[in-house]
Amino acid sequence: MYDHLGLKVHDLAASIRFYQAALAPLGHVLGSHDDTYAGLGPKDAPALWLYAHPGGQPGNKGQGTHIAFRAETPAQVDAFYKAGLKAGAADNGGPGPRPDYSPTYYAAFLIDPDGNNVEAVCP
Repeated sequence: MYDHLGLKVHDLAASIRFYQAALAPLGHVLGSHDDTYAGLGPKDAPALWLYAHPGGQPGNKGQGTHIAFRAETPAQVDAFYKAGLKAGAADNGGPGPRPDYSPTYYAAFLIDPDGNNVEAVCP
């Protein structure tokens, strides 16, 4: 349904580090970027755009946007979560089934450097 989305981020370098690490297990890579923006996604098809916005409010848990990335396997969800924590994200719900969402929903949630709730899901 969506072609791409953009987020304004307080610290572009910190956000690039987080998203590169957390999304690598899902096959996403850093594409086009400079000092003011970065695009991440499948090779040659960035779909998540980060834009430097120094006036933002970093780390406001629950105050940001919710983004969910599709994973192919539960192992990718696990790897997303571990890599994201290692890159400095905050836990917002460890990997596991979410039967209240659906019988097959397996997901993990992290808070990125700007307070956005970032999810990897294997539906």
